[in-house]
Amino acid sequence: MMRGPSRRDIGHGSLAERALLAVLPEEEEFPYTIRVVSDVLESNGSSSMASVCGSSLALMDAGVPIPSAVAGISIGLVMKDDDYRLLTDIQGIEDHDGDMDFKIAGTREGITAIQLDIKSKGLSRDILSGAVGQARRARLKILDRMDVCIPSAREEMAAHAPRIHVIEIDPEKIGAIIGTGGRVIRRIQSDHDVKIDVEDDGRVFIAATEAASAEAALKEIETLTKDIEVNEVYTGKVVRTAPFGAFVELVPGKDGLLHISQVAQGRVERVEDVLNVGDTVEVRVIEVDPQGKVRLVRNDVPPVAPPSSGPRPFRNRENGSRNRSSQGRRRR
Repeated sequence: MMRGPSRRDIGHGSLAERALLAVLPEEEEFPYTIRVVSDVLESNGSSSMASVCGSSLALMDAGVPIPSAVAGISIGLVMKDDDYRLLTDIQGIEDHDGDMDFKIAGTREGITAIQLDIKSKGLSRDILSGAVGQARRARLKILDRMDVCIPSAREEMAAHAPRIHVIEIDPEKIGAIIGTGGRVIRRIQSDHDVKIDVEDDGRVFIAATEAASAEAALKEIETLTKDIEVNEVYTGKVVRTAPFGAFVELVPGKDGLLHISQVAQGRVERVEDVLNVGDTVEVRVIEVDPQGKVRLVRNDVPPVAPPSSGPRPFRNRENGSRNRSSQGRRRR
């Protein structure tokens, strides 16, 4: 029959959800929205406990870092006067004609959710303790079978699964990610096809459909927000030249000075003979002074073209120079 979910469907779904919530990671560890669908087309037993087992396996297979699998079982009861029998994994007729439906879900360590329906006027301590013990033994057997399929959550999600990375930065450095008028954050999102959300407390959420894209954006944000330290290597762009050197942008808003003596191997007359504004260069930090000024050396120093060779010009003795032909002449 085509209809919406019944009260029974909603109740069983809520029970299965509560059973799994106990093992789900915190948002800081796994900042994803999790949607699990359990389609039960027919049942002659506990569909909610089956949903717990199947959903647990699905979460582990998807790479959700849950500490262990969760399984569930339903314990029934048939009573006559003072005599009773506990039934494990009851079917429809036992649920309909029996006196109890006691659903218990959990891990090897303990119970995560229970639901108890009874038709009798009450339950003794022996019945309850016996049902809990019987459910534990059955749950452990189910977990043994589940462990054969997948013993633990996969360490990585599928390569094409959406990725969300969360990093915490100094709130004072949020501006380095945003940039003037949002220029920097828009560029990162466009270059790497990611979505970035920045919270006021310094948490940065990076969402991407490909793992490589998320990793690239994460690395760039870490570079933008980390302190510049000695011996760190950067690939920067020349933003200004001066007679004494070139200024290289290491991260947006932070430049370092590449002295003219470090621009190339050998003597350089003009910085512009080797580097111009807009050129990309790999540099290494050699000093950060207390005022925050950064000195750089070039990692890939190119050689300067040697001067053209030829005969040395003639200079007479009057100005203190010697002709090549008179060099080494001795008085006789």
